[in-house]
Amino acid sequence: MTCSAFIAVNARDVLARHGLDSFDALWRFGDSGDPVAATRGKGWKKVTRIELQDANGEPQSFYLKRQDHQLARSLRHPLGEPTFAREFRAIQHFAHLGIPALEAAFFARRSENGHQQAILLTRALDIYKPLTWWFERWSTLAWRDRQDLILAAAALVRSLHNAGRMHNNLYPRHIFLKLDDDGAGARLIDLVETRPAWLGERDRIRDLRSLLRRSEVATAGQKLRFLLAYMGKQRPGGRSRDMLRQIIGRAPAARRTKS
Repeated sequence: MTCSAFIAVNARDVLARHGLDSFDALWRFGDSGDPVAATRGKGWKKVTRIELQDANGEPQSFYLKRQDHQLARSLRHPLGEPTFAREFRAIQHFAHLGIPALEAAFFARRSENGHQQAILLTRALDIYKPLTWWFERWSTLAWRDRQDLILAAAALVRSLHNAGRMHNNLYPRHIFLKLDDDGAGARLIDLVETRPAWLGERDRIRDLRSLLRRSEVATAGQKLRFLLAYMGKQRPGGRSRDMLRQIIGRAPAARRTKS
């Protein structure tokens, strides 16, 4: 039994054009491609990149994520539900809250031979690169580009926390950034574990610690600049330095904040 499918307005035409606007069609189509990621264990998950030409002959790129019997349990779903169902809800909720994140193009789930299956189709963020990619090129970037990336990442995390949410798995690979003539832009991915920040600042510190402690390439001064932008402050003070000390174990000296 298949639940009714969600299809984004801007994806309906291209999916219908290729006969991929149903669960069965997308499920079969995924078997024909080479997965870019796959996991097995109790159930399995496969991710395949696909490109579909629209009516104008322009390619539209997506990631087709299929899942069989990989379940997440919660108080609302004590028997479990597909983790893609949880991620789809988070994507929709983030869009409602105005938090930049990945976009869902299609979602549906079904029960097949006692297994819960789900499909989540998301648009590829091709003009964005993960923060890990930028870190690999950090030393070659212009000073202004580094600053723009820091400010864009800080604004993204601030929008998340101002909405009362935490990512709960906030690593550099989950922040996607782009640079253009107007500066930088940012989006979040991997929203499966996101939840309300029930513990307030403790949860926010946990997110920030996950991100900054894994941002080894950035200097302490650059991390302080990120934190100041996140807090909406222009100059370092006791509060920002205390928070940075909680996160990375020490605060930079004032003379190093110009890096």
